[in-house]
Amino acid sequence: MKYLILIPISLLIIATWACKEEAPETVTVVPHNNIMQYLEQESKSLTEHFSAKSISTEEWDSIRPVKYHQFIEMMGFNMEEDRDPPKVYPRGTLKQDGFHIEKFYYESLPNLFVPANLYVPDNISNPRAAVIYLSGHSHGQKVNYQAHARRLAELGFITLIFETIQFGEVWGDHWGPYNKGWFNWYSRGYNPAAVELWNAIRGLDYLATRVDVDMDNIGITGISGGGSQSWYFAAADPRVKAAAPVCGAGTMDSQVGERRIDGHCDCMMINNGFQMDFTDIGALIAPKPLLIAQSDRDELYGIESTRQFYNSLSEFYSKFGAENNISLVETTGGHSYHPVSRKAIFSFFLHHLMDKNVAPETIADIETNAENLLPADSLNVYNGTPPATDITKTIQHSFIQTAEPPIINSRDALIAQQNKVKDYLKTRTFGAFPDSALAFDGEMIYRTADLSKFGNNTYSFNSEKGWRLKVDIFYRQPQEEKSPLLLVLRSPGEERWESEGYANKMAENHNIAYLEVRGVGEVGWAPELNWHVRRAAAWIGRTKASMQVYDAMRALEFCRTLPEVDPTKISIAGRDGMATIAMYAALMDEKCESMYLSNPPETHNQTSPKNGRDFALELLNVLRITDAYQIPALAYPTKTYLLNEIPPAYAWSDTVLNKAVNEQLYIVN
Repeated sequence: MKYLILIPISLLIIATWACKEEAPETVTVVPHNNIMQYLEQESKSLTEHFSAKSISTEEWDSIRPVKYHQFIEMMGFNMEEDRDPPKVYPRGTLKQDGFHIEKFYYESLPNLFVPANLYVPDNISNPRAAVIYLSGHSHGQKVNYQAHARRLAELGFITLIFETIQFGEVWGDHWGPYNKGWFNWYSRGYNPAAVELWNAIRGLDYLATRVDVDMDNIGITGISGGGSQSWYFAAADPRVKAAAPVCGAGTMDSQVGERRIDGHCDCMMINNGFQMDFTDIGALIAPKPLLIAQSDRDELYGIESTRQFYNSLSEFYSKFGAENNISLVETTGGHSYHPVSRKAIFSFFLHHLMDKNVAPETIADIETNAENLLPADSLNVYNGTPPATDITKTIQHSFIQTAEPPIINSRDALIAQQNKVKDYLKTRTFGAFPDSALAFDGEMIYRTADLSKFGNNTYSFNSEKGWRLKVDIFYRQPQEEKSPLLLVLRSPGEERWESEGYANKMAENHNIAYLEVRGVGEVGWAPELNWHVRRAAAWIGRTKASMQVYDAMRALEFCRTLPEVDPTKISIAGRDGMATIAMYAALMDEKCESMYLSNPPETHNQTSPKNGRDFALELLNVLRITDAYQIPALAYPTKTYLLNEIPPAYAWSDTVLNKAVNEQLYIVN
């Protein structure tokens, strides 16, 4: 999809990024080395540090454009590009008592077709307020939720209801990492929520062409997936005047800390490279009228969580003098509507879109008798035969355009691409790296004159808040001398001495250090947690691999502080998936002399087992800018040595290095 817009890098690069040589943060660190505690800690931090919490409206006026563009970029399209109205394909009209239903489908992107019904009150003489009903995860969506559209039409609203790419007349996919192992979605920067938001925007583009629609009075509502989409739509499209999401949002603290995320579809949170909480999305809606409806025993959204972000948003709304524009309706029960919430929504739209003050209790509820509703064959638009060219089932492959390999024929071009990639990764992939590094607080915890020619020392150091790692150094050279060092990343599940056998094949004049990054060995976790960890980490703006890259970078920097290490001659090594971690650590560290790789994966665009129990290669958004096979060239002047052979895709790096700087990839046997 060719709608991506990037915020200027200069606005976003974090000044004190990662492991640079700024003064370290001096704090008392209590390490837990526990991934569940870490995810809870970081999700709580996102919720507590609501970006608009303590700023004035004047400050928000300057910050909001950046936050808005971050939000849209995470979705993956461009709201600033001119759009023609979507092409609409009529499929018939159904006459009902007091309104009629227009059946059609529209083309939101080339060959992406959206089945829809439009409920239009009879005898319209002037443009009417319109409501877009956003469907949740229910089979036969525009059929299942028709009672809501019917009631809105009876109240006088033109009402559009369309189907998502999942559970409609054509079944595409919302579930990628959730149950198919498609964790490469994170690397692509793809989330099905973005497709749904785009389809909603295009539906509104269609309504804008109709003379019977009052575009100054547009409302949106929906439950569950339609509830979360109501938040996104109201934040993204300035044409939306009022929103009423139902059972569709919770704080990140609750979603991750209480593991409610495990029940969620992948569409329920944006591809969160800029680390937003739902409260931040709510701030983008302010001061528009917003009614939040939430049940009190919802498995997916705790009522305490909803109250928390409602209170935060209410305080924010009050800064605009708009405290009356936001309300919370609590109902009893599980993840569902209640007559109280439905009637409150009807009253809300009547007030804000039609300037009518009607008490909720005086409004009739929706029709609940199925015999009085229409069957699927009446409301469906395809009747079993969707357009032959429809790409609903494959939209995940094309909605986000992955980066093409650049043409690089000179040193200047190589350095320019290197800087472009690193600047992008700092803000879009590794943006969750701490703004300031912790003090290492290094300590020798073991030493012996055995195990290597000149002995063995083990050090511990702080990597990130809560994580204390060990680096185990075996000395081939006298410890009294500053010598080159090779840092070897141990692999998950490796056999005893496996890394040692690998390391002995290379860098003979180097001392050898071994490191277990998060997810490996002593700082690992049970394999059955991987599915949860990989999804939860992405929801809070990082991945398992990005955490491991940070650990490797911190270890490189720590080793440079040791008196027996020549800080200008440190190299890094990794096998299989750990080769990927080694490459990105070398790229972002910028000081590695060499990297030694064995069987490095050729791309981030690969799937996993459904249970997520393989090596986690995903890095947020990385495929929008580069891919694994390009990193050896982009890490120049770091030299790359590959064990036994150059994997086919890596020939690109070998060619670029040869053309641009008369270098190459080296083979070690």
